[in-house]
Amino acid sequence: MNQHMNKHLKIYSQAALLAVAVGVTGCAHQPVKRVGMIVGVQEDKVAEYKQLHADSNPGVRDLLTKYHMRNFSIYLQQIEGKWYEFGYYEYTGKDFEGDMARLGKEPRNIEWLKVCDPMQLPLPGAKGWTEMERAYFNP
Repeated sequence: MNQHMNKHLKIYSQAALLAVAVGVTGCAHQPVKRVGMIVGVQEDKVAEYKQLHADSNPGVRDLLTKYHMRNFSIYLQQIEGKWYEFGYYEYTGKDFEGDMARLGKEPRNIEWLKVCDPMQLPLPGAKGWTEMERAYFNP
């Protein structure tokens, strides 16, 4: 084999190995679970709730990331005199139930919820956040 062909064969081999490595390491498209949820919040707790969730308060952000929750956002809205929170996040892991169970056992998350949960007013028949049905998504 001449030197020119040997050089091209080496380049093609490296490209093939890279393609295999990309496939093995999970760069294939992983479906994203998009979650929207709603819960009421006590009117006299809105300011405290905002303070707890301010960008300057790290809270449990690192735990959300650890358990594959991305773009977690919470919005507040007053409707007919009552306050509501709308939450949204994208789950990018492979074991939603398992990750949520592990997050639920994290001591710092347990303490965080002890502070936040009493501020909330679940919708009738619910115990906490109510997951909403997604009606539309524009990728």
